[in-house]
Amino acid sequence: MSGGLRAGVDAGSTTWKAVVIDDDGRVVAARIEPAEPRVDVQTRRVLAELLGGPAPGPRPTLGATGYGRRRVPDATTRITEIAAHAFGTARVVPDARFVLDVGGQDAKAIRLGPGGRAAEFAMNDRCAAGTGRFLENALARLHLDWADLERTVRAAERPARISSTCAVFAETEIVGLLADGVPVPDVVRGLVDSLAERLAALLAQVRPDGPITATGGVARGRTLLEAIAVRIGQPVRPAPEPQLVGALGAALLAGS
Repeated sequence: MSGGLRAGVDAGSTTWKAVVIDDDGRVVAARIEPAEPRVDVQTRRVLAELLGGPAPGPRPTLGATGYGRRRVPDATTRITEIAAHAFGTARVVPDARFVLDVGGQDAKAIRLGPGGRAAEFAMNDRCAAGTGRFLENALARLHLDWADLERTVRAAERPARISSTCAVFAETEIVGLLADGVPVPDVVRGLVDSLAERLAALLAQVRPDGPITATGGVARGRTLLEAIAVRIGQPVRPAPEPQLVGALGAALLAGS
């Protein structure tokens, strides 16, 4: 299965993603897994599975991106997350002009230029309060997971105000709200609103005036994208298979 193929690996801080594409850029195999401590071992194992096992002859050209891209073995090209998400988004959403990528460790707002290149970007990598990890940790504190998010948010009646600008302090604030009898749905709605405010402010730095596409695992949360849209006055739409966009961009740019 290796003839004429290219692969892309997005080694994120919380999830590991890979795609294999053919000469026309069509995805022929893909995988999303929780990130393992040994990126090299995970990469070799999963790519062998996606490619049908070890085979003689040349292996596919491999592009690597993400937090652990320098630990992806046999990569021919190592690509920044900004470049990978920009190029991958341009491929799957041709009319996109801006990208909001929210990962486990950071968030990025990107203005797309010609050919799917990043013309401008703003990034939050200093505080977890503006990333997917903020919401993930808070949900865990409430004994909820991503599958519970939409249902819980829509049950909120009076959204709580999460005022802390630090993820650690926000968890303390959550405990206090619950102790005061604030219902869980109202707390979760407050968390979503808090994250939406930070992401809307990040987007504002690249002055969005065209279609915005969201990538990364957080893009699966419809209520979060709706909350961001309210704050910036225009829709934010998820990319198809948003978690795979970075890996797709890495595969498309592999060898370039």
